Amino acid sequence: MPAAALKPKPLPTQSTAKRPVPLDLPYAPVEKRPLPPGRPRQWYVTHNRRLKAMRLAIALLDSGVYMPNQARNETIRDTAELIGVHPPSDTTCHMVRAFLRYAR
Repeated sequence: MPAAALKPKPLPTQSTAKRPVPLDLPYAPVEKRPLPPGRPRQWYVTHNRRLKAMRLAIALLDSGVYMPNQARNETIRDTAELIGVHPPSDTTCHMVRAFLRYAR
């Protein structure tokens, strides 16, 4: 019997399912490490904003929002509340849409 026949069939993902797959609750976050010292404050602000925007973009993609025009500020803020992140600013929402635009 081939080895492929022994593998269980994977669960459908957002791209293979007939209907949208509901967003799973977030799993345990990765252990945080301290940021490198000695950088200007603006570097830390931008770095944390990028991380937050990436988390939100991933959550939006998981929930079926693929196009930037589908991700209004309200949608992004609702997703932030769903995954347990503080509501993003307008700048962070803009960055989330940029991630969705350039992820293609």
